[in-house]
Amino acid sequence: MSFFKKLKDRMFRSSDKIGEGLEALVADPGTTPEATPEAKPGLISRLIGRSDEPRRLLDDAMLESLEELLITADMGVDTATRVTANIAEGRFGKRISTSELRDALASEIARIMAPVARPLPLYPQKPQVVLVVGVNGSGKTTTIGKLAAQFKAAGKSVVIAAGDTFRAAAVEQLQVWGTRAGVPVLTAPEGSDPASLAFDALTKAQADGADLLLIDTAGRLQNRQDLMEELSKIVRVIRKKDPTAPHNTILVLDATTGQNAINQVEIFRKIADVSGLVMTKLDGTAKGGVLVALADKFGLPIHAIGIGEQIDDLAPFDPDDFARALVGQPD
Repeated sequence: MSFFKKLKDRMFRSSDKIGEGLEALVADPGTTPEATPEAKPGLISRLIGRSDEPRRLLDDAMLESLEELLITADMGVDTATRVTANIAEGRFGKRISTSELRDALASEIARIMAPVARPLPLYPQKPQVVLVVGVNGSGKTTTIGKLAAQFKAAGKSVVIAAGDTFRAAAVEQLQVWGTRAGVPVLTAPEGSDPASLAFDALTKAQADGADLLLIDTAGRLQNRQDLMEELSKIVRVIRKKDPTAPHNTILVLDATTGQNAINQVEIFRKIADVSGLVMTKLDGTAKGGVLVALADKFGLPIHAIGIGEQIDDLAPFDPDDFARALVGQPD
């Protein structure tokens, strides 16, 4: 199964938020997208390429309904307004079908996402130090495990530092991934200094000639000052061995948190020098529009997205596939 098909199937396993809304919006202008059941194309329309699809005048009322639909899909007010205005250009006052509206929306979303779709860059310097940050429960630890296993499978040597020393479960999870991938995982006693562990891990990675060092970190936002000081200390300590480290600081976000992900980006950009994003748990939400809002607002590289627990459920971000899945376009 292609990653696009898995993305589409899993992102909308509960409901196709935007896809169903677009069908309803065009089919019945007298009701809201929330209240109208999905319109199913008839046999003839399927046979002749849907030429008899319902069409609706693209007027102010329809644009307002479209904007509301995008906002309920977590796209945010600013992004939804901008997307709707761009779709209106050249189409306002004309009758439009669901498939045409779907195509226009997918194109607009892909246009926003294309500049930020960048895989995690690999540098010739060894080891490349990747600091991974995010709130507890965001999928940070699983993402590190998947990245380590994928890079190892691609022939790279990897070392993991289990730097969230306050959560035994996070350390155990990384150890499981390390065993599975054949990657060393450096740990420290619960509650010990994460910066000291990161220093030891970098020492080992340098001695081993490793390509990558992935450092897990705590994500306790209850006291931001403590977290900021902890992350600053990790950076300060590892720079004693490599003044250019960390080479990447990845923020892992949970798609199911919706618009709260925007707040997390703002916080972690102040706490750490975030260089890129990974969005997890897209299989747990029927919305997913928050990723469009993040791209539109911050312009940070989106390195990968996750849709499950298996190693191949984390893949480089493809803006066209994501846009097509988000609006419910066919395979």
